[in-house]
Amino acid sequence: MTAKECITGRRSIRKFTEQPVSHDVLAQIVETASYAPSWKHTQIVRYIAVEGETKDKLAACTSNFPNNGNIMNSAPMVVAVTIIKGRCGFERDGSFSTHRGDSWQMFDAGVASEAFCLAAYEQGLGTVILGLFDHKEACELLEIPEDRDLVALIPIGYPAEAPVAPRRKSVDDLLSYK
Repeated sequence: MTAKECITGRRSIRKFTEQPVSHDVLAQIVETASYAPSWKHTQIVRYIAVEGETKDKLAACTSNFPNNGNIMNSAPMVVAVTIIKGRCGFERDGSFSTHRGDSWQMFDAGVASEAFCLAAYEQGLGTVILGLFDHKEACELLEIPEDRDLVALIPIGYPAEAPVAPRRKSVDDLLSYK
């Protein structure tokens, strides 16, 4: 599969089969995703694989966003994407490197999440990146330490659907030259 085929073929999957995700396959996906670029090579992203009863409790952390809970309940596994705080976008003395302050860490988390989803797609798995959940409740359930932050939840599994690609903006809309 070429990079273009992977990028243009991947879809957000919201319905999954019951087939479990192999821990060996998940390890391969994380190894591939570890090559995502990061601020000064800080590699701040960490993943937590959530299965079984804990996954069911995590899905309940979406009571204000019930469809996200349904998606997580459909998946055999949910991967929590976390970041180590205070490293990305900072200098060694603790000052910010850019005017963006500590927000650069979200860029790194996004790049790593997309790399994770593309690596999963290459393995025949489907994913969707979820950002709507009860952050405090999910952090407590997953016992996220103080030096980390929970950024996103990624349900992962074998797709039970094959959505078509949504329409894309034209290159003329997306690209300009000066």
